[in-house]
Amino acid sequence: MSDNFFQRISRWLGRFSLQEMKTRKYFKYIKVILLVIFFIVLYVYIFQIIPDYTAGLFVPGHKADTLSADIKNISRQFKMTENSIKNLSRKFAGLSSNSTYIVINTTANEFYLFRNQKMIRQGTCSTGSYILLESGDEQKWIFKTPKGQFRIQGKTTSPVWIKPDWAFVEEGLPVPPPNHESRYEHGVLGDFALSLGHGYLIHGTLYQRFLGLPVTHGCIRLNDEDLDAVYHSLSIGSRVFIY
Repeated sequence: MSDNFFQRISRWLGRFSLQEMKTRKYFKYIKVILLVIFFIVLYVYIFQIIPDYTAGLFVPGHKADTLSADIKNISRQFKMTENSIKNLSRKFAGLSSNSTYIVINTTANEFYLFRNQKMIRQGTCSTGSYILLESGDEQKWIFKTPKGQFRIQGKTTSPVWIKPDWAFVEEGLPVPPPNHESRYEHGVLGDFALSLGHGYLIHGTLYQRFLGLPVTHGCIRLNDEDLDAVYHSLSIGSRVFIY
């Protein structure tokens, strides 16, 4: 009797084998139900970790619209940037074509001399130190080289430095009257000087070992050979680009 019981149990379990189920007419419905369950689980547990834009693709009219708007906005900004670059290139070409000009890089402390848009000389310079100097009467000076577009205002050989007030404050000396003889110092600016206006010069230096470093009070220092080349290449009115 017990053998009979186990045989009946085995036959009943055998009805649920894969081969047996395939022969039954409702097997295709079971497959459909299992697929539905699979996609429900996939959507609930898997799509939750996909970024919002991807998840939005499965919700009509929601994140898909946002993604499309972002793509259009990025394309518009890219086009505007491209147009700006083209406009700047045209302006620069108009400013620099068929002329001699100099470009000063205050970060690298280098200069680039161009003629007809071709670089004819490159070298090391020194620019502003950005040191802040304060005096007792609440005056302050920041020694920085101005940035922007300038023109050569004047050219001088054997220039004489007229020392401003800060030069005396820096040395701890009393500030003399405007035309006092102690303000005039010869031989410290090199053989040539080119004026950019407002007291800023391109000139030489006695301290050529410091070239390449930001050590000036705002002027641009060159070594003797570079200063000679720049002086004889640029004319009054020549452009100077400082950045």
